[in-house]
Amino acid sequence: MFRGAPLRNPQWENYLFKRRVIVAALFSIALIAFVIIRLFFLQVINHEHYTTLSRNNRVDIQPIAPTRGLIYDRNGVILAENQPTFSLEIVPERVDDMEATLTAIRELITVSDSDMERFRQILLRKRRFEETPLRLRLSDEEVARIAVNRYRLPGVEIKSRLARDYPLGALLAHTLGYVGRIDERELQQLDTSNYAATAHIGKTGVEKTYENELHGKVGYQQVETNARGRVLRVLERTPPVPGRNLHLNIDVRLQQAAQAALGNEHGALVAIDPSDGAVLALVSLPSFDPNLFVNGIDTASYDALANSKEQPLFNRALNGQYPPGSTIKPLYGLLGLESGEIRPDTQIWDEGFYMLKGDERRYRDWKKEGHGWVDLNKSIVESCDVYYYELALTLGIDRMSDFMRAFGFGRPTGVDLTGESSGLMPSREWKRRVHRQPWFPGETLITGIGQGFTLTTPLQLASSVATLASFGRHLSPNVVAALEESGSGVRTPLPARELPPVRIVDNSNWQRIHRAMTAVVHSPTGTARSINRNLAYTVAGKTGTAQVFGIKQDEEYVAEDIAKHLRDHALFVAFAPTDRPRIAVAVIVENGGGGGAIAAPMARKVMDTYLLDGEGRLREDLK
Repeated sequence: MFRGAPLRNPQWENYLFKRRVIVAALFSIALIAFVIIRLFFLQVINHEHYTTLSRNNRVDIQPIAPTRGLIYDRNGVILAENQPTFSLEIVPERVDDMEATLTAIRELITVSDSDMERFRQILLRKRRFEETPLRLRLSDEEVARIAVNRYRLPGVEIKSRLARDYPLGALLAHTLGYVGRIDERELQQLDTSNYAATAHIGKTGVEKTYENELHGKVGYQQVETNARGRVLRVLERTPPVPGRNLHLNIDVRLQQAAQAALGNEHGALVAIDPSDGAVLALVSLPSFDPNLFVNGIDTASYDALANSKEQPLFNRALNGQYPPGSTIKPLYGLLGLESGEIRPDTQIWDEGFYMLKGDERRYRDWKKEGHGWVDLNKSIVESCDVYYYELALTLGIDRMSDFMRAFGFGRPTGVDLTGESSGLMPSREWKRRVHRQPWFPGETLITGIGQGFTLTTPLQLASSVATLASFGRHLSPNVVAALEESGSGVRTPLPARELPPVRIVDNSNWQRIHRAMTAVVHSPTGTARSINRNLAYTVAGKTGTAQVFGIKQDEEYVAEDIAKHLRDHALFVAFAPTDRPRIAVAVIVENGGGGGAIAAPMARKVMDTYLLDGEGRLREDLK
């Protein structure tokens, strides 16, 4: 036995061992209990929640964009369609390093700086799980390059989409408008759930006015995906509802004829069917190609359009405001008859100018030597200014203003296009309110010949002529004729809206004005007699010339000595056939000169196109 060796205590060792076993057992039981409780919590209490999370790891809900409705003219010619294209899109939440991914993409295909800037802007307002377009309209070669390298570009997808296309380009840009990418302001106003898969929206024209009908309703599909987000199979699908097709009143053949008639001039031409308010043609020149805006126009191209002196983006037919000139003399003549201030045989002497009592200023007639004795018929046929100076002073500005507003002057026509200007029909109250000045007699005189403060749009002018042609029946011009369900083809007509009619006590006064306007074209002394050669139908018309700037009393207007942009505007309004009007036309040629020489022949070409058959005879349905 060694000294100092500890004595063993088996009893104590046995006690220590048992205590350790008990502690270990209790610890194990506690762990098992915790696991059981946790499993119960996960599998029973929160079963539904975690099942949903688990399913979402492999099941994705994707919105499906509806097919945008097509647009046709009145004869079935397609004006706006959808072309299949490929786009490159990125799902941000599946991308580990966005900058590295963008750099890799730019090494494979061309991505412009404007594309990058637009992508980053969209990225800020879209949710991370939503696809964000980087490039649209990829070529087949670009699609192949991305597809081959897709294994190293997680979150990058090639999507097949339908892109808006306008096959006739600039011909109908101001009528159809165009679609463009949804911006932040529009995003705040939209039903985001219905536009979850849509990147474009109508910006102007018919595309904007009828956005709700054209867009349709979004669809959804549940898809099973792998860990990298690639779709394995479709589990459930709710198809989208395609947008409705639009059938316009516009006649493409007539639109082409109108644009060809205007040629290289700046101006507008509007043609309306007086019987139903249908807008048959609406031309504004210069124009632009709406296809440039569909996928985002580059800054340089947009600046070139926006800053052009020719203003191709400006819709002259709806927004151009011009003095109507002598084109409104028939309406003032009608008011004179209705008010009893004149009779058809009332005559005045025109020596070439008119003077107010106590005023030395001479209000000149366009004909320097004057027209001699002039009655109502002659005043319209030869467009005598002095007659309407006298008549305007007799009627007074307030009566003139009220009557002209009944024909639609000074207020929007209500056409089914956005952004229409209202023009201006002055009155005593208007001048006091706007200019804080009294109304002067001289201003009444020049209002009587369509000058001064009076402004009208080409659409207003065409609408007023259509109302005159239909004996006071006033219709709101209508561009869209019907909506068509994409699937069934069922059409819903959209008739023009009836506006308060122009009420005339003596209906024979309508006929008197119509006869005078017919003589403007068919009389040997009419200001539009140059267009009556070989006419197969009768035309009631009125020429007009609107001054761009005033000239001094002792000066004479010589067009050749004046810069083009300062020359008079040329105007012409007409309806035909006179006894059964089927087309009313208004033409304004900016700085064109005389209405009879410049604008009237343009209107004749348009009326011939619409009213005559292929052999130059009046259409059978118009006889």
